Amino acid sequence: MISLRQLRTFIAIVESGSFSRAAERLFIAQSALSRQMRELETHLATPLLERGPRQVELTPAGRAFHPLAQRLLQDLEAAGNLAREVGQGQHGTLRLSHSSSVPLAAPLQAPLRSYLDLHPGVNLEIVQQSSEQQLADLQEGRLDVCLLRLPVLRQYPGLALQPLYREALLLAVAADHPLAAEERPVALARLADEPFVSVPHMQRGGLSYRAAELCLRQGFFPRAARAVSRKTSQLQLIEAGIGVALVPASMRAIAPVGVRFLALAEADCDSEVALAWRHGDTPLSLGLVEHFRLQLGEADPSPRG
Repeated sequence: MISLRQLRTFIAIVESGSFSRAAERLFIAQSALSRQMRELETHLATPLLERGPRQVELTPAGRAFHPLAQRLLQDLEAAGNLAREVGQGQHGTLRLSHSSSVPLAAPLQAPLRSYLDLHPGVNLEIVQQSSEQQLADLQEGRLDVCLLRLPVLRQYPGLALQPLYREALLLAVAADHPLAAEERPVALARLADEPFVSVPHMQRGGLSYRAAELCLRQGFFPRAARAVSRKTSQLQLIEAGIGVALVPASMRAIAPVGVRFLALAEADCDSEVALAWRHGDTPLSLGLVEHFRLQLGEADPSPRG
């Protein structure tokens, strides 16, 4: 079998024009280089080089073999580089999912852009799913990394779940809502009689659970509007005057023009965005996780799960 060393020896001799210069180029003794060349020609049962007093010339067989040997060596080197890049998390495709309440607006845009800039060999396939569906698909290997809003209702073995950053919640109302003209932060207690276009679902966690928790502290549970949604379509329902909602500040970037956002009076009106991934996953997945943690959260704390 032809070895990689033999191919490199042959090409170095051809490109250098002599055995001595090729030996210097490869940092090996000329005797070792000559031995490699003899073994290659013996294996092929034909001479590849004519050894002149000053310069080496290719035989007809050598001229036929040379371009194919070059191409093969280039392919082998490319395969080695690709394997190293994949093994080091520098090449491949990642499946990233995010909840509808975690829009890819600030503060996520800058880390996404910088990750792609630093990893030109990596592509992202991005989908949007509920927090609970993300975790189920992550557990089954259909996703690689997830961005979701806490709380989640189920714990999955083998998954890591770590809070990434906190985000202020705002009251979203229609432009013609009586509260839209408020200049001071609105107390949650004033929303007791308001219809909410997003309310908790018994099988799903996320933003609506956090909103309900904050309302319960003020003595009421959010009253469901006649039309409700857990997706970004709730913004259209708010614009239509069907109800109100507590939404993260980042949703201002995707809101229609007819929605107004008001600060809340209570100091703890915020929610957490979390990162989820599989324990011991590939370097590719873990590289994206570490980038998010360094850019937006803490890289050292141990993840949950």
